[in-house]
Amino acid sequence: MTYGQGGGSQSQWDPWKPNAQQPSNGDGDGTPDWAALAEASETRAKRRRLLFIGGGALATVAVGAAVAAAVISAGGGSGGHASPRPTAAGPSGSASGPSFEPTSAPPPLDPKDFISSAKKDTAPLGPGTLFGGTRLTMGQTVYTKGPTADTRDCASAVQGTLAKVLTGNGCTRLIRATYTRGGIAATVGVAVFDTETQAARAKGQADKKSIVKPLAGSGVKAFCDGAVCRSTTNSYGRYAYFTLTGFPGGKDVTTKDTKVFRTGDDLAEYTFRQIRRRGEAQASAASGQ
Repeated sequence: MTYGQGGGSQSQWDPWKPNAQQPSNGDGDGTPDWAALAEASETRAKRRRLLFIGGGALATVAVGAAVAAAVISAGGGSGGHASPRPTAAGPSGSASGPSFEPTSAPPPLDPKDFISSAKKDTAPLGPGTLFGGTRLTMGQTVYTKGPTADTRDCASAVQGTLAKVLTGNGCTRLIRATYTRGGIAATVGVAVFDTETQAARAKGQADKKSIVKPLAGSGVKAFCDGAVCRSTTNSYGRYAYFTLTGFPGGKDVTTKDTKVFRTGDDLAEYTFRQIRRRGEAQASAASGQ
């Protein structure tokens, strides 16, 4: 007897149908075909694995699409590039700080303006402001201050042609001081005018005979009284200043007496500096107001 053969045509086992609907084997005893069942189970397992792999790939594609969409959205949707993080902006929307209108400092005041006219040159003036202290130091040389004088009658403190020059140009005041060193005496006279033009004109009109009177006394012997002395003439601002340097006792000055020339030049330079400082002080005070 052989097994597995029936009287009629043999039906096939369908793995996708429920067990109740499966055909019986050829023996007709209702026993399932175990080989067919095993084959169907393996087929279903393969299909599940394929579906799982396919689903994972679809999920990966979906995640990638979502990330790409997020990048495009962050980049504004135009270039596909993410824009940098925004920085804090001011009220105008820019990243820079608040802006201000450009400003410029006013130009500094010119000190000479304050000593060029009586209207601006209002600081105290006298022998003490122009020739303060008891000594004058120029470099390594020290001079001792002697007598001082101050007069409104300019012609009375000068000699020669200088009286006419000062009076003709409106001199309002003349301040003098004498300094000595090593047997040499020198007097400086500062003539005061209302304007720079008057002082410059007085300087231009002065000649070799335009001389300030030597100021003796207070321990300083008479000098340049009938003797040859050396004189200088200068101006700055509304001031004209004159020096006269020589020897006490009537000795004449010659070109070989270099110390006499040096003394007169030092005294003229010091006077110029004092007048300039006067202008600087007033300009500084005006700038601070």
